[in-house]
Order: sequence, then structure tokens, then C-alpha cells
Amino acid sequence: MSTTAPHHRRWAALAALLTAEAMNLLDATIVQVAAPRMRAELGGPVSAVPWLTSAYTLPFAVLLLTGARLGDRAGRRRVFRIGVTGFLLASLACAAAPTLGALIAFRAVQGAAAALIVPQTIGLIKAMFRGDETARALGSIGPVMGLAAVCGPVLGGVLTHADLFGSSWRAVFLVNVPLSLAVLALAPLLAEDRAPRRPGLDPAGTALAVLATSLLVLPLLRSGGGLTDGPALASLAAGCALAVVFAAHQRRGGRRGRGTLVETSLFASARFPAALVCSALFFGAGTGLTLVVVLQLQVGSGADALTAGLTLLPCSAGMAAASWCAGAYLVGRYGSRVRSAGLAVMAAGVLMTAGAFGAGGHPALLPCALAVVGVGQGLFTPSFFTAALHPLRPQEIGSAAGLLNAVQQLGTTLGVAALGRIYLASADTAGAQRACWAGLAALALVAVAGRAMRTGRGPEAVSGPEAVDGPEAVGSPDAVDGPDAVRSPGSSPAESEAAPEQATEPLEPTHAR
Repeated sequence: MSTTAPHHRRWAALAALLTAEAMNLLDATIVQVAAPRMRAELGGPVSAVPWLTSAYTLPFAVLLLTGARLGDRAGRRRVFRIGVTGFLLASLACAAAPTLGALIAFRAVQGAAAALIVPQTIGLIKAMFRGDETARALGSIGPVMGLAAVCGPVLGGVLTHADLFGSSWRAVFLVNVPLSLAVLALAPLLAEDRAPRRPGLDPAGTALAVLATSLLVLPLLRSGGGLTDGPALASLAAGCALAVVFAAHQRRGGRRGRGTLVETSLFASARFPAALVCSALFFGAGTGLTLVVVLQLQVGSGADALTAGLTLLPCSAGMAAASWCAGAYLVGRYGSRVRSAGLAVMAAGVLMTAGAFGAGGHPALLPCALAVVGVGQGLFTPSFFTAALHPLRPQEIGSAAGLLNAVQQLGTTLGVAALGRIYLASADTAGAQRACWAGLAALALVAVAGRAMRTGRGPEAVSGPEAVDGPEAVGSPDAVDGPDAVRSPGSSPAESEAAPEQATEPLEPTHAR
């Protein structure tokens, strides 16, 4: 770790990083609430609504690790500014989109730009701050992201409902313009930083990852036909085949000492692959359920975007509060039991949500159920990322954190596509209940994979409960009380990975969120 003096404009520069992080989260949550209104005004089938979320999260997921590598090579400040500029232009294009197809395409550009912004944050903070100030700077991300998570759904509903100057849903993208301009104005204050050793970009691995994930997700998102017809089966088979080719490519590159997207030693035991399964299923279930609530309220029940946003507010608030409490107090004292409790609480909340839909989605029942879901998500997240990253070697931490986040975003994409498809098969309360049952099945699989996380042993793992997520799991409770503990759809392991003594400097930028 560098011992040079801290950057003299570090606190003002931190404001740029925090604003960019909040902007990305706001954009995701705002759009999810406003998506049914976008579809209604631009035309197109209701089945196109999940595309407005998945078109953003899919490129975000598959390009996160490449974005981190670009920051390593070209400089994190430079790549950060390019990403914010691209996000600004894509937001303007989204606001001016004349058709639903054009809007979906511009959302994909937004996701690609976010993949350039997000991986640079922790590396830039660690480049500008020293000593105790580093923990303070990292700790400031959590409250900001918590506030963004709480405000996003409400702001989406308010902006869409207010119809400012006849802008309707377009205002949800225009809100990114002043935020992006403020970030770009402060960006020159950031310290330039890059890895001492230029890593490879692995363009072949990136292309394989993009193609494989796209082929696996597209059958879930397409509106016509089932998952067992010819085109769907061909797409799924091709996606699985390319995923196998990608894995072989990564192993071969690792053996030959070439730069790869994935640290292959992470798969030496069942522990880390189980964590990846947990990440994909858990966050896919949570984000998919949110989409189903929005669709049922606006499409099934005829409510407006403001009602949908206010209904989701208890979920966001419960998640933010529980995540802070778990990260600051509970994980250090109770370890993996917090994760188990969070999963059980979320499952109870999903059951309550299904019951609320069965009762006609009464306003007094659904927000309460969603508050329980949010508390469960908040309890689970810090303990999960602590357990997933703690037993790894220092040289594996960066790659593991980036891969966890990429898989989390991919799980979000799959959850939105799968639960959205289940709901849209009937687009009524029965469809919403079936989506809840599917979400519960995903949580049951998380519980099974979680057992593999406890029993699997990596090369450097130690035995005993403290090896999983005890008090010293990631250096301090603050390390897990970070932005991604409350981020939806983007909770991630960035803060856990950022424990100052755990990773070597060249690996900093690979903690993509």
C-alpha cells in the first residue's frame, strides 16, 4: 500500500465519486418504477417492460471486469470521466427516444457506461486517502447509497406522475443530466491512478462472456413462444456451449500466465462457486420480485407510478436500515447466523407478499410485506459478502469481488426476465403469486448453496466458525457496511473487498461493483 501523502483535494473529489455511485443506483430504481408508463406511451407489448431493466443490467454485468481492467491500464480517473460522459449522453438519448426499441438500445449503452464508472470508485478512494481517513471515506458510501435506495422508487413515481412540462417518464432520465454535469465538473479534482503493472484485457474472454450470457437470457425475455420450442432450446444450448468454452479459455489462459477475466484458483473448492450461486439467486429473486410488484400495481391493478413508488418505499427503507444494523453490529457478534436469519426473514416477507396479492394487493398489506422483504435483504447482504470473501488469498480478493458483483448483476437480469415472464403469462394476481412461489424456490436454493459455502474449503481457508464470517471476517464491521449492502439492483462486495490490509495494490481496480 502506498505511503505517500493523501491527495489535497480528496474530500471534494470524493463528492464526485459518491454522486456518480448514487446516480447509477437512482437510475436503476427510478426506471423500474416508470417502466410500465414508458411502455404505455411508446407502444409495444407488456412483455417488453422487463427489457428496460435487463438491457441495462446485462451489459453492466458482462463488462464490469473489463471496465476494471481498462481503469488499470488507462488510468482510473480517465476511464471514470469517459464513463460519466457516456452515461450523460445515453441518458439524453433515452429521454429523447422515439420508440421503445430505441429506448431499450440506449439503456444498453447506459449499462455499458456504468460498467466503466463503478469499478473505479474504490481504487480512486484508496489512491487519494491514507490511514483512518480511508475507512471514513469508504464508510461514507453506505449512507449515500442507502439514501439513494430509499429515494429512487419515490422519485421515479413523483417525476413520472408530475409530468413536468409534459415530460412524463422522460424526466426520470433527464435527472441524470445535472448529476452527470456536477460529477464532470468535480472530476478534475480526482487523483489519476493506475496499476503499476498493466494487466491484459482478455478481449476473447469478454466476447465469449457477452455472447454466452446473452444467449442464455434472451429466451426468458422474448415475448413469443415457450422455453421448450426450437429457437429457445437452440439459444440455451448455444449459450451453455459458449459458457463451457469461456471456462476452458480462462483455465488455459491462467495456466499460460496470460491476463484473464477470472482468477481460476477461486474454483479450487466448492466454496466460492457456491457463493456465486447464492449471489445470482438471491439478488435475482429480490429484483425480480420488485418488478412483479410494479407490474401488478400498474398493469394489473391500474395504479399510477406514484403509488407504485410509495408502495416500494418500505422495502428500500427496511433494507437500508437492516443493512446498516447488520454491518455495524450484528455480523461481528453473530457471524453466519445473521445471513441465515436474513434469508428466513426475506422468505417470510415473500410469503406475506403472496398473501397480499391473494387478498387483492390491499395497500395496507403489501407495503408491510415488502418491508419484511427489505429487512431480510438488508440482514443477508453484509454477512454474505463477508463470508464469500474472507477465506481467500490476498491475490484473489480483487478478482473474487469483481466476479461476485458481475454474477450478482447477471442474477438480477435473470431474475427480472424469469419472474417477469411468469407474471406476464397471465398479468394478474394469480401470476404475481406464481412469481412469488418461484422467488421462494430460488431462496430455498440459496439456503442449499449456503451450506456449501460453510462446508467448502479453499486452499487458505481455516476451520471453525470464525473462518466463515466471524468478528474479524473483513477487518472491521465498517468494511461490510458499504454501498452495496443496500444497493438494489446492485448490492455488492466492494466494501468487503476494500479492507485495506487484505489486497495488494495492483489488484485494487478489479473490485468492480
